[in-house]
This record gives sequence, structure tokens and C-alpha cells, in this order.
Amino acid sequence: MRRHRHINLHTSDHRRINAQLTHADDETTTAPLLDGLRDLVAHADELPRAPYIRIPDPGDLRLQQVALPRDAFFGQVEQIPADQAAGRTCAEMLTPYPPGIPAALPGERLDQAVVDYLRTGVEAGMLIPDAADSTLATIRVSVHDADAD
Repeated sequence: MRRHRHINLHTSDHRRINAQLTHADDETTTAPLLDGLRDLVAHADELPRAPYIRIPDPGDLRLQQVALPRDAFFGQVEQIPADQAAGRTCAEMLTPYPPGIPAALPGERLDQAVVDYLRTGVEAGMLIPDAADSTLATIRVSVHDADAD
């Protein structure tokens, strides 16, 4: 869209395109967007394959709430390697963009499916803007569950 149509999108990934429209937009701005989207569909087979992201089943994205969000967020925390985060209580919000829906909230027990989803997503270009470490090499967790597995 940017290269061939000079249209900047809000965000996009392997599944979604997010364009923002406001009350100031009209046919002069929406028509080129719609034309660009039609052109994109017409040339979809020429696009490079999307990077691999380990997307879990929707049920696997439901994490167990094990602490109050405020206690996890404002309590004692530590930054640990992401490969050690499964089983620990998340102390930050981890929201992949797009779609902009939190995958983990403070007080939820992280599981391997969510950690893998976020890590492979970041490797594929997903943004996690609210993470203390946007590369997701490390994740903030509560120190109070350090012995929990």
C-alpha cells in the first residue's frame, strides 16, 4: 500500500490491515484507500509469505487470574528471560498490535502458549508497545510467585 499507492496504514500484520478514518475523511481520501485495498487483493498471490507466528487456539489465550492487577503491577517485580516466564504471574500488560487486545494482564499467570505467541509475533514484526521490554526478550513478573511452577 505504501510503496505502490502511497497510503500509510495505521498498523498491519499477517492477518489484519488497520486504517484509521476520522470525521475529516470523505470520498477524496476513502476512494484511494478502497482502490488500494482492491489492488492489494488482486495482487495477493505476489506478496511474500507471512512470517511464522505460533497462534494458539483462542481458549489457550485465556489466562488464569491469580492476583489482583494492582498488586501484580505495583508490587515487587523482576525482569526475567521470556523463556522462564511460563507459570509466573505477569506484572505488566502485553498487548500485541495489531489487533490491540491484551494477551496478558497484570495478575494473570503466563502460560507457554501465550509466551510463544508473543515471542514469535515479535520476531515476525508484531509490536508490543506497552511491554517494559518491547523485544520481549524479558518479561516483568511478580517476585511473590518465584517458587510457583
